[in-house]
Amino acid sequence: GGTMRANVGDRLVIKGHHVGDHDRDAEIVEVKGDNGAPPWVVCWSDDGHAGLFFPGGGAVVEHIAHRESKR
Repeated sequence: GGTMRANVGDRLVIKGHHVGDHDRDAEIVEVKGDNGAPPWVVCWSDDGHAGLFFPGGGAVVEHIAHRESKR
């Protein structure tokens, strides 16, 4: 497959590899690579820490639709 790409504001989900492992999720707050390529700076939702992330196995980017909410 090709390089994973992400946009600022997208959600990063790391699937647990073993039974009982919790998925971890983070918000992508900065993209260091070209055109959305890694590495990315992500802020983890569970502990609030931000750090550089290189995607590996089990990493999924959920692209957040930037659309106006209808009220």
